[in-house]
Amino acid sequence: MAHANYEECIDACDACAQACDHCATACLQESDVASLAECIRLDMDCAALCRLTSGAMARGSSAVADLCAACARVCDRCAQECERHSKMAHCAACAKACRACAEQCRSMSGAAARSPAAIA
Repeated sequence: MAHANYEECIDACDACAQACDHCATACLQESDVASLAECIRLDMDCAALCRLTSGAMARGSSAVADLCAACARVCDRCAQECERHSKMAHCAACAKACRACAEQCRSMSGAAARSPAAIA
């Protein structure tokens, strides 16, 4: 079953999506929302891509390597932006989740690219 082979990466993607959703919502409650606009945009993009990637892994999609590679790049960008605002607990937590997800996705992307039949 493909899902079992991807379990750690799926969990990281799901946790990252939740952290990004929380971060975006919390950023909207801050006093200077305009200064957090890029953070909010990246949170939303990252959450959406993490969910897409998680679903692809759960289905054993042939696009896993490409989606994981893209997800890792977006997670890295989101983490960088959140780290700029790391005095806010929600941004610090989001950056941590994004870094963990990026690491899992990079690992999965390489594994899937080398041997897609072995993973699915």
